[in-house]
Amino acid sequence: MYEVKLGDEYLMSSLFTVAEEELSRLTLAVLPGGALDVVVGGLGLGYTARAALADDRVGSLIVVEALAPVIDWHRRELLPHAAEITADPRTTLLEGDFFALLRDGTGFDPAGPGRRYDAILVDIDHSPVNVLNPAHADLYTPTGLRRLADRLRPGGAFGLWSDDAPDEAFLALLSDCFATATAEVVTFANPLTRGTSANTVYVATTDG
Repeated sequence: MYEVKLGDEYLMSSLFTVAEEELSRLTLAVLPGGALDVVVGGLGLGYTARAALADDRVGSLIVVEALAPVIDWHRRELLPHAAEITADPRTTLLEGDFFALLRDGTGFDPAGPGRRYDAILVDIDHSPVNVLNPAHADLYTPTGLRRLADRLRPGGAFGLWSDDAPDEAFLALLSDCFATATAEVVTFANPLTRGTSANTVYVATTDG
């Protein structure tokens, strides 16, 4: 078993990966066509990124990760299946603060600051109301969500993982900032409790 912690915060465990993979699958499923350009905010153990690369329609994948050691784990193949990400020519691993790159207009492609994408998938904070850093909170506001929507192409999709149950207030906010918005509850077996646990995947799309 592998776990990622930041201080006292548990970020991810290899025991629970279904919802991280569903983040990619559910978001990409709403997109037509191929040669998709995708951004993943948060590398972690790589499950969201690998699930995106498993979709043959994905033409490029930029994974933004703030923690250099996490990127190094993958490049050194210290994690299972890391080469599926690092050896894939579609993949770029970008060390940086996803929120700051979005906020200051730098963007996720140093060679093309104005570049737009077909999908942006974010799995960093615990939920829109339980953030790892106060500086992240502005993403989950009308200004932050519209800023993210501006990075998407027409008909593009924003996917967000949350550890909490669907938040009706946040879903309403997504609906105000995007053309469509849904919240999907993803259930999975929990070997620690010998029961079932659940996460939420939000998917919102821009006007096509």
